[in-house]
Amino acid sequence: MAAPAASGGRGPQRPRAPGRSPSPSGYRSSKPLGRDGFFCRRQEGSVLGHRREPPHSSEDEESEEEEREDLAESSLLNKLLHTSLVENSHDVEVLQQDPSSPLFSIRTFEELHLKKELLQGVYTMGFNRPSKIQANALPILMAHPPHNLIAQSQSGTGKTAAFVLAMLSRVKGAERYPQCLCLAPTCELSLQIGHVAEKMGRFCNDIKVTYAVQGNRVSAGTVLEEQIVIGTPGTMLDWCFKRRLLNMRRICMFVLDEADVMIDTQGFSSQSIRIQRALPKDCQMLLFSATFKETLWKFALQIVSRPIIIKLRQEELTLTNIRQYYFVCRNWEQKYEALCNLYGSITIGQAMIFCQTRRSADWLSMKMIQDGHQVAMLTAELSIVQRAEVIQRFRDAKEKVLITTNVCARGIDVAQVTIVVNFGLPINRQKQPDFETYLHRIGRAGRFGKRGIAFNMVDSHSVHLVHCIEEHFQTKIKRLDTDCMDKLEELEN
Repeated sequence: MAAPAASGGRGPQRPRAPGRSPSPSGYRSSKPLGRDGFFCRRQEGSVLGHRREPPHSSEDEESEEEEREDLAESSLLNKLLHTSLVENSHDVEVLQQDPSSPLFSIRTFEELHLKKELLQGVYTMGFNRPSKIQANALPILMAHPPHNLIAQSQSGTGKTAAFVLAMLSRVKGAERYPQCLCLAPTCELSLQIGHVAEKMGRFCNDIKVTYAVQGNRVSAGTVLEEQIVIGTPGTMLDWCFKRRLLNMRRICMFVLDEADVMIDTQGFSSQSIRIQRALPKDCQMLLFSATFKETLWKFALQIVSRPIIIKLRQEELTLTNIRQYYFVCRNWEQKYEALCNLYGSITIGQAMIFCQTRRSADWLSMKMIQDGHQVAMLTAELSIVQRAEVIQRFRDAKEKVLITTNVCARGIDVAQVTIVVNFGLPINRQKQPDFETYLHRIGRAGRFGKRGIAFNMVDSHSVHLVHCIEEHFQTKIKRLDTDCMDKLEELEN
């Protein structure tokens, strides 16, 4: 799904709240969108505070306001942003109970022997050839007899399209009752999966999709005729057991998407397990996740018996191609002066500036706008759709600087980014460096094998955090004088 285009203009991009999201066919609801509908909006407003005074906050004080990354929102944001498949150079690892059993992978979608209407839908979506995860997973997903599968792959590699294709090919269109269940942690993610299913199955006129999410009001006594039901665990549980809208014994495929997010959400894992236990023993179980933590593995074994496992190693971020420096500054005002010196001394294509809090991000964006810079701002107060708009504008170079908090530290690839600035170092609740967040932040400047530069701005009480980062990553972070222009000019050489 392409990210919507944003409106023009300069300054921190606060796109207008989107209107109603187009409802997928089969979605029955007159309820306005909101927390119980599809797109859960945040409070809309102008730039917070418009603070002109230079607050005297240290990294320690800032950390108390730090925005927390929401895993479900990050997952949805990645789905909105990945308009094409991510090319991954790493090999796919396949693990199975019987190592002697032959494994198959495909090079073309024709090798799957899909019905022509479904193959037409695949090509209409722009899939010319299978991605790595699709090439290995699809023969397993469509095998007879069916195999259970656990697949790990990061966003953008085509795993959603893979299990959607499996559902569409597995159902019997002539039989008007639910046959495939798919669970996702949020209504928004369920909607995104549904968009893929409806687009891919557009030529299969006999296959329908419905949504078991809050806001989709189905009247009492309704007999579901849609073959594919996509929804969240709580509402699906209500449909299955309390309202008995579908016959669990007739389900042939059960899909659990974003399992790593699911087990991080209170109650979802137990609800998912309860649904799974009511399904027939020969029901095909599919579990997809972006990570493979120990907690996820324990959860997966409760859902999927004797699975085949597919792992696609995520790209490893590295510091080897990123030069790192730090400035010692008394306050935000001096940090801003150091930032201005950078702009006056080195050529900057596009830059990402990470702030520890929304408050410091607001203050910095106002200062940069006053000095004539093209600036976009991304914080957790924006809706998912609005965030996607801001990032797409930045990718299109309509703004040269993206000021953000930790909501944008992971997964956003912009090839033109050459400079990353930590306006405040990432620290955890124990006031120690958050090494993982630091790695992902400055990794935005070292994408696609390019060389990048990272600048860290710290106060005198936080210099020890820089040394902790050096020791942890076995790297060198050089100190720069905020007033020494000659040293800054040497950075480009």
